[in-house]
Amino acid sequence: MPALTDAELTVLGLLVEQPRHGYELERVVEERGVRSWTALGFSSIYYVLDKLAKRGLIEATGGPRSGKSRATLQTTQAGVELCADATREALSSITPTHARVLVAMANSPVLPDEEVRSGLTARVTALREQLAEVRATRARQEPLPDAAAAIFDYSEAMLTADLTWTENVLAKETSMEKYDVKKAHRALYAPSAKDFTVVEVPALQYLAADGHGDPNTSPEYSNAVEALYGIAYAVKFASKKTLGRDFVVGPLEGLWRAEDPAVFLTREKGKWDWTMLINQPDWVTEEMVREAAESVAKKKDNPALAGVRLRTLDEGTSVQILHVGSYDDETPTLHRLHDEYLPENGLTFNGDHHEIYLSDPRRTAPDKLKTVLRQPVKPLGTRSAPAEA
Repeated sequence: MPALTDAELTVLGLLVEQPRHGYELERVVEERGVRSWTALGFSSIYYVLDKLAKRGLIEATGGPRSGKSRATLQTTQAGVELCADATREALSSITPTHARVLVAMANSPVLPDEEVRSGLTARVTALREQLAEVRATRARQEPLPDAAAAIFDYSEAMLTADLTWTENVLAKETSMEKYDVKKAHRALYAPSAKDFTVVEVPALQYLAADGHGDPNTSPEYSNAVEALYGIAYAVKFASKKTLGRDFVVGPLEGLWRAEDPAVFLTREKGKWDWTMLINQPDWVTEEMVREAAESVAKKKDNPALAGVRLRTLDEGTSVQILHVGSYDDETPTLHRLHDEYLPENGLTFNGDHHEIYLSDPRRTAPDKLKTVLRQPVKPLGTRSAPAEA
């Protein structure tokens, strides 16, 4: 005979206790707080009764009745025996807990820190309210038989454990300081959109992937970006778990170069060479990157994973500006930088053109995209210093 569901076993047990009609079952379920520890909805009792009746586990008594809802039901001998067997099995079985909040915590890095803390705070409030409701329901029925008291004890213990866990996670999320390159180096990631500004860029560490070709059509480019993000999040999780140090995955950045720099103004993208970057805290090591790459490779085959490396970029004095709009509309700004600002200030190139993509192009209209345009520079007539360590 098929096993009983939790809802079926609950209803069957209430009828073994004594014959009842549907309305009375509803009342007992409500009074005892049964819905807080089993999946038995308001509209499902009659559905469960029909299933039990079709299996010959319950039957109507011979007394008078008026309509289905007033039919008094009792268990058959088969129902009593199955209820006893199922109860023996349930007493010793350990049911795995798959709390949805665990899925949420696994995915929490995709949300801003404030939203994670807000969600956990709301969960604490909801758990406290539910625990108070269970205790109030219990108090209204005291004194309770031992079996009923045990059920309330379990409900309170589970809610208390969940509440303690959530409060601890919230405390860690609140106290653990996350490194965020945009905050640590605010001047580098929030320039003016009106005027060019000169900044001193310190040596910073990045995940880096090299390639060539049009970023809009090249599979090499899409593979590289996917590999960078996969490794960046794997490193973040490993850092938090093994080192107790967390960080915000930085925005995608790119270094762009070509044999003829004029192709950037003409937008001949097929002739572009690029190095895509994601900033990493200084405590991230090459070993952590390699372990992260191996972990990502087990989940998805991506030829770009093997080429991702840890790179230190030391750009030094640079000129930058915030561009708002489509990537293809950068030409006038780049023309002003190359042909006006740099000559007028006695400066020339001292490294690759650097772009920082502050907006997600999948969710942002082209005319709203925000991109930092940066150019390392040096005074005219001086020798260039190496940018990569």
